[in-house]
Amino acid sequence: MKTRILFGTLACAAVIGGALVVPGCGTTSTSTTSTAVKPTAKSAVTVLPVAKNPIVNDATAEGLKITSAMVENNVDPVTKKDISDRLQIGVKNTSGETLSDMQLFYQMTDSVTKKSEGYYQKLTGLSLNAGETKTVYFDTDSGTGHYPENIYSLYRTSANEVVISIEISAVGFKPAMGEVKKAKGTGEKAGE
Repeated sequence: MKTRILFGTLACAAVIGGALVVPGCGTTSTSTTSTAVKPTAKSAVTVLPVAKNPIVNDATAEGLKITSAMVENNVDPVTKKDISDRLQIGVKNTSGETLSDMQLFYQMTDSVTKKSEGYYQKLTGLSLNAGETKTVYFDTDSGTGHYPENIYSLYRTSANEVVISIEISAVGFKPAMGEVKKAKGTGEKAGE
């Protein structure tokens, strides 16, 4: 793990799994392993935007598919109960082999201001057997399938429609592409 000290409002930052993250510095420290940072109940991890999409994959073989993408009115795919709004992506392995070492890039664009932010994440710990579908979440929760988000991103702060373009890549297979939109407004409505 590489650690950089930044001046100004950020007290500490680290490059973890290919993403620059800022652990919530204050009363609680963030537990780390060699490959991931998991937020604790009292601290969160913020991912900072990247200047460009670092994924380079020119494979043409089909094998990875985005089955769903949500940012509003989210539903847990197992319990079918409402969960809080977050970027939630269902991904399926349509190949005949196990896929791992996947990476994801998503680009947020404000439909009115045209401001744009890109985020990159190695999907550490995600493995898909042949034919298997799993859901990944970008939020402040911890556990399997949960990856950190920037709580100050356009998705969380813009009152305009925000379009999120998604690319998931696995070695040897064509990247899966998808898109989802956050409607005008901010925050979650009661009952959603």
